[in-house]
Amino acid sequence: MKNKLIPVLLIVCTLPLIFSCSEKKEVTEVALGKVTKGTLFLEIYEEGEVEAINSTNITAPNISWRFGNLKITSIVKDGKEVQEGDTLIVFDPSEVLKGVTDAESRLEINMAELERMEAQHQSDLEELHADYEVTRISQEISKIRFESAGYEADIKRKEIQLNLEKANIALARAKEQIDNRIKIQKEEIKQKKLSIDQDKARLDEAHETLRKLQLISPSSGIAIINRNWSTGNKFQLGDQTWSGFPLIQLPDLSTLRAVVKINEVDIAKIQKGLKVEIKPDAFSDSVYTGTVNTVANLAVNKDGSSKIKVFPVEININEKSEKLLPGLTVSCRIIIGKVENALLLPIDAIRTEGDVSFVYKKTSKGYEKTVVETGESNSDHIVILSGLEENDTVALSDPYAGVEKDKKENKTEAKEE
Repeated sequence: MKNKLIPVLLIVCTLPLIFSCSEKKEVTEVALGKVTKGTLFLEIYEEGEVEAINSTNITAPNISWRFGNLKITSIVKDGKEVQEGDTLIVFDPSEVLKGVTDAESRLEINMAELERMEAQHQSDLEELHADYEVTRISQEISKIRFESAGYEADIKRKEIQLNLEKANIALARAKEQIDNRIKIQKEEIKQKKLSIDQDKARLDEAHETLRKLQLISPSSGIAIINRNWSTGNKFQLGDQTWSGFPLIQLPDLSTLRAVVKINEVDIAKIQKGLKVEIKPDAFSDSVYTGTVNTVANLAVNKDGSSKIKVFPVEININEKSEKLLPGLTVSCRIIIGKVENALLLPIDAIRTEGDVSFVYKKTSKGYEKTVVETGESNSDHIVILSGLEENDTVALSDPYAGVEKDKKENKTEAKEE
């Protein structure tokens, strides 16, 4: 029967009395907020990632297509501190070693063929020189006979003269054969030596490629492994890559920045020089400051599968810290403006009915529904343009919500009985 008396008392009492007498318990349970005067900061919150402004890129070596793909067989642990000269990545050398073996085999064969060719050429020239010498002697004999044929008959002398001319022709032809043979031999030697040079070049290339298959750290730092575009994950053992592809970064930790992606709606509010508050997700108790440095002119897809367009924004971080490392996720509070000397109220206190905003202002008798005019707001506070004064106290939740609920429950119980 106790519950039945409550609605009766509520009907008898006037509304102010309800909340000055029967609502004492409710008052203690309502969270309160106070109107204060101060500066409202207009802000945008966005998550980003820390990266080094200056960084040394370790890229996959440029190798010939003859040696196949670059397959990772060893890679440094992501985030490991390395020293100058440390090995960062090793690629599978099997195809290159095969190339070395093939080049050495071809070089050995061509060297042997060159030696055989030079010996054959020497033998051929010796034979041609011998033939030439025989022809020369025959020509000398014909010449002597012609010179001593002064007393021979005309017919005999004519025959001797023709034999001499024949010998001269044979001698000239023998000399021409030697000259032509020498030219041919020089060209054959040249071609063979060219093949040998090519074999040597390929062998040198293979040895140089073997050295390239080990990527060495050019300086000390922290090794940050890049993502494999084909898998979406960071490079790991067994992955294949392409010549010139960036695999690891060695960041300069003395200058860092945060990169955030701002949506199309808010990008017009972002300008170079805006102040930013930066909190690492892993160290939420640490707060750093930064300044917007660059705002991208072109939008990009938020991720590979999304059609949402965002604009990359780079924020230079002012402080240095051992906690700030490339790849760290941070929450960035970008201050896009401020309203100074304003009346501020916690935004949870605002209620709306249609286009009207109101609050429950605390009075000596309870709570009074008060219409207010509001201005700019952020995630925590809103500017009060009229309806309240500094130091006014308001409820942060509806103080009547519990009473109205009890009314409904009591009415329901009464109907049931």
